[in-house]
Amino acid sequence: MDTWKYYDITHTFHTLMNPQSVEKIDELIGFLHMEPESTVLDVGCGKGEFLRRLANAVTINAIGVDLSPYTIAEAKERTKDLANESAITYVEADGKEFVSAQNSLFDLSICMGASWIFGDHRGTLEALKEITKDKGLIVVGEPYWKASPSDWYLKISEIKEDDFLHYHENIEVGEELGLRPVYTLDSSLDDWDRYEWLQSLATDHYLLEHPSDPDNEELRTKVEKYRQAYVKEGRNIFGWAIYVFRKM
Repeated sequence: MDTWKYYDITHTFHTLMNPQSVEKIDELIGFLHMEPESTVLDVGCGKGEFLRRLANAVTINAIGVDLSPYTIAEAKERTKDLANESAITYVEADGKEFVSAQNSLFDLSICMGASWIFGDHRGTLEALKEITKDKGLIVVGEPYWKASPSDWYLKISEIKEDDFLHYHENIEVGEELGLRPVYTLDSSLDDWDRYEWLQSLATDHYLLEHPSDPDNEELRTKVEKYRQAYVKEGRNIFGWAIYVFRKM
């Protein structure tokens, strides 16, 4: 099954493609205190909801990059209702290659929930630091371990324990790179439940509406497996937070 088709189906009902609420995101945008006409880059932008909300709060010149043709198409559609003069360009591209080719520096660089693009959390911060202006902001969303996972969980979730760090370690990595941590936004269990169960709900609707899709068995199997991992263990041991750093 095509990876991007899978994520498009399972995230049909998601406004944000991460375990955060729109209310918390709006609050975070207010805390960023972005100046009008700020330049922004969002790598792994998904449906572009963060950029859309940011643009509704302050005029920006932004670029959203994602490798999924589905999310880029939806991002473009969602941005049509912007009420101000913000300019947002969406690019379907490999985020790592796009960043490597940049000659410009941004006031705000973002990568939420897509550190795999740059290898890991450290690689993401290193890459975004290179394209962020001095005194600019870097915003990343990254999982973290609340407790040590069992062998069963690692196997069924297809995650390695060293893929992710602990909450405080995600902050320390930024400090080691010379970045100043200024804010974090942690996901609650309710945020997690909404994110995970909306995937099951969306899959259920898709299976009913597309009974002859040859990918259905793989889709059903994957969603059930990941749901089992979340319900039995992941809900209690796996966290997710947004970290805000200042480049000094």
